[in-house]
Amino acid sequence: MSDDEHSDSPGRGAIFVPHPRRTLTYRILRAVLKFVLRLWFRPVVEGPGSIPADGPVIITPVHRSFADFSLSVFLTDRKLFFIAKDSLWRSRLLGRFLLAMGAFPVHRESADRAALNHAQAVLEDGQVLVLFPEGTRQEGPLVQNLLEGASFLSARTQATIVPVGIGGSAKAMPKGSSIPRPVKVRLYVAEAMAPPDATGAGRVPRSVIKGTTATLRSRIQDAFDRASA
Repeated sequence: MSDDEHSDSPGRGAIFVPHPRRTLTYRILRAVLKFVLRLWFRPVVEGPGSIPADGPVIITPVHRSFADFSLSVFLTDRKLFFIAKDSLWRSRLLGRFLLAMGAFPVHRESADRAALNHAQAVLEDGQVLVLFPEGTRQEGPLVQNLLEGASFLSARTQATIVPVGIGGSAKAMPKGSSIPRPVKVRLYVAEAMAPPDATGAGRVPRSVIKGTTATLRSRIQDAFDRASA
């Protein structure tokens, strides 16, 4: 589907620039967000992994709650960029907040080349992208089949992948809920995954992408289990 066919998407007119500068607005909003989240969810970050201090990184959390989107701010002090569903831009105020926090819209009903280009631009600029490889919020203890976007982008940009499990967020703000509950949340950061090896022609075989995605699913499941224990 072409970008023109997404013209009715709520976030299609949003102007996104993957600028690494932490503006005053960004720093204030992020500080307020962290204060509220820490007060409400008392998040704890555990695990052997960490977010690299520089270079392109794809953070790939499990996705059980709308709160997962914001909890990533506790994983690193680096500026974060997010892929968020375009329906959130139906609210003009929320749309502005999301853009200020580094989010850009994706039309999830079909391939969205504009969103893919934004994601690739973020990583090619050496920044950190938060991407939920399950695609949308899921339910239950099992990590669902992953989309191949994280592996594909990692191969294209040589970005490091960091699997993350989030325990407690489903109880804090389950799917369909609009008011969060004060539940303690744990984030388990697994060891980083190196990007897939490219061939001499600079391409990564589809079989390698599939293998990387399978490994990522296993590591997210393990991180999720540990965060939920």
